[in-house]
Amino acid sequence: MKLGCIGDDFTGSSDLGNTLAKAGMRVVQYSGLPSSPAAPDVEAGVVSLKTRTVPADEAVRQSLEALEWLRDQGCSQFFFKYCSTFDSTSEGNIGPVAEALSEALEAGPVIFCPAFPATGRSIYQGHLFVHDRLLSESGMENHPLTPMRDADLRRVLASQTKKPVGHVAIGDVLAGHEAIRRAITREFEAGRPFIIVDAVTDAHLVETGKAVADLPLVTGGSGIALGLPENFGCRPARLARAEGFGPMASKAVALAGSVSRATCGQVEAHRRAGQPAFEIIAADVLEKRLNADSLAGWLIEQEGVPLAYSSADPETVLENQRRFGRDTVAQAIEQLFAETARALVERGVDIIISAGGETSGAIVSALEIEAFEIGPEIDPGVPALQVVGRSLRLALKSGNFGGQDFFTKAAGILGASA
Repeated sequence: MKLGCIGDDFTGSSDLGNTLAKAGMRVVQYSGLPSSPAAPDVEAGVVSLKTRTVPADEAVRQSLEALEWLRDQGCSQFFFKYCSTFDSTSEGNIGPVAEALSEALEAGPVIFCPAFPATGRSIYQGHLFVHDRLLSESGMENHPLTPMRDADLRRVLASQTKKPVGHVAIGDVLAGHEAIRRAITREFEAGRPFIIVDAVTDAHLVETGKAVADLPLVTGGSGIALGLPENFGCRPARLARAEGFGPMASKAVALAGSVSRATCGQVEAHRRAGQPAFEIIAADVLEKRLNADSLAGWLIEQEGVPLAYSSADPETVLENQRRFGRDTVAQAIEQLFAETARALVERGVDIIISAGGETSGAIVSALEIEAFEIGPEIDPGVPALQVVGRSLRLALKSGNFGGQDFFTKAAGILGASA
């Protein structure tokens, strides 16, 4: 194994696996800490953790365990993957995990670059934009678990770490990888080892990838991985990726727990297209009027691509949090999705489409999945996934990703029966 990756959620990890596979690496995504060594032909291993919203010390512990396993596989470079919207709070977890990994690797300078231009995420003068809006005006300010109310990544990261934060501005990035490398060195020698790097286009990410070829630790969104495989001699032509999965004798079922604007729009589009959709009301779950068995039964009875969703508007989410408690609501919805996914598989469903990082993590854990093969891309950042050793196929979508017709498009690429 050449490149060892640690993802802080399951959707982001599949996004990263997709980027690396498209760039020519043989990739396997592992669900949690693997219990055995990687296959000898794996060039990039992605250890998917569910650490984005757990306490920082727990996120650090799990990430260090993943690092040790990846080191044992022979990796020469390590990548800490987090969301392209830098989801975290003033307490962490991006800063604390990056600190721990940096110290374990004696890493020197460490870059932070969550840019992903294909999905509208860019970094300019240290500020994160989502399309033409600052992160803090993009809808992420209403996220129920990690509200992002500051678009200045330097300030956000500085609130999470004791290490001084530097910046490689767009001028250096435009000058190419040698200029980026010099700027990283300049910031590090000035006593700023954690360094935000601007990027507005894929070309900027590729040049940054070249600039960090010799760094032990890189952090960012999946976009920065565009420039890493070439450092290991990998080329896209080396990997023959399937254009689509073969058909399966299974319907596809969609489960959406994200409250992002993109997912809410996809839910509404799915409903307008006449597809069956079941809205999960938090009070019904918490007061035991809805359970996984009845929800799974409803989904299986429907035609088309049935969808169960809890993607309420921000005002409804806040009201539920005030009434029942933020953590109580989140845990109840996650548990419902996890138990529903397990009930669906037990009843013969082999294709599940999941929207939202926390939802996807809960589903993967409930289904006791050990590893995925990365399949064809559904939408930018979202590949089709084949569970290793099982007939089960999944799509794990970050809340903010995908087109309006994502659920039906995913069902087709995953090979669902009509």
